[in-house]
Amino acid sequence: MHKQLHIALIQIDLIWEQPQANRDAIERMVTTITDTVDVIVLPEMFTTGFSMNAVKFAESITGKSVTWMKTLASKMQAAVMGSLIIEDAGKYYNQLVFVYPNGELSSYKKRHTFTLAGEDKVYTMGNERVIINYKGWLLYPLVCYDLRFPVWSRYNNDYHVLLFVANWPKVRVAAWNALLQARAIENMSYCIGVNRVGIDGKGHEYSGHSACYNPLGETISAFVENENGYRIVVLNKDELTTTRERFKFLDDRDNFTLK
Repeated sequence: MHKQLHIALIQIDLIWEQPQANRDAIERMVTTITDTVDVIVLPEMFTTGFSMNAVKFAESITGKSVTWMKTLASKMQAAVMGSLIIEDAGKYYNQLVFVYPNGELSSYKKRHTFTLAGEDKVYTMGNERVIINYKGWLLYPLVCYDLRFPVWSRYNNDYHVLLFVANWPKVRVAAWNALLQARAIENMSYCIGVNRVGIDGKGHEYSGHSACYNPLGETISAFVENENGYRIVVLNKDELTTTRERFKFLDDRDNFTLK
């Protein structure tokens, strides 16, 4: 078990609906990392931006982008995660894929599709929580709009780190900042959010604000507005355990079952 986990947050200007160009740009950025890194986190829909053009850009779980993720994970000897458009049995998903350095993978299908943009009309929602065990750390990956729903993010004695990947627009970035911090506080968990920057094909602007918070909601790292680059955060298992044991706020949670 690793007491520390080094996570690289990749905040990048995605090129609208150009998978190869995005893969190339991400790889150029990632391969400049020389520090220790265990997990590399890419934004939501890192191949296309937040596109509703699923028929044209969907890939299979064994397609070019996931194969590229496996190659990158092997090259960096680090896990690589991010969401992209996946087709499975005639349905389309905004699906987060977590690729281990050895090529194995786990995946999570976005639970809350963004109705304001019509995502629910294009993409099928997932219904399963996925907890990833990596180097003795339990990671709970979620996607963008999931951030607004605290019940789905709720700690059930099952994770150490909440991870959100997003295309969260600048116009509502105040909510992004507040909710990431709130999820860390209420779950006494490390909470990481990785957002994109730039302007997409529909004219929506993204200012980033990727960040990492500790179990008390204190900022470990935050990007400068519109920053195009990466940051590495170091999480400490002993700090997490000590904080939870000292304050014991989680012991006073209301008991309920999500149906």
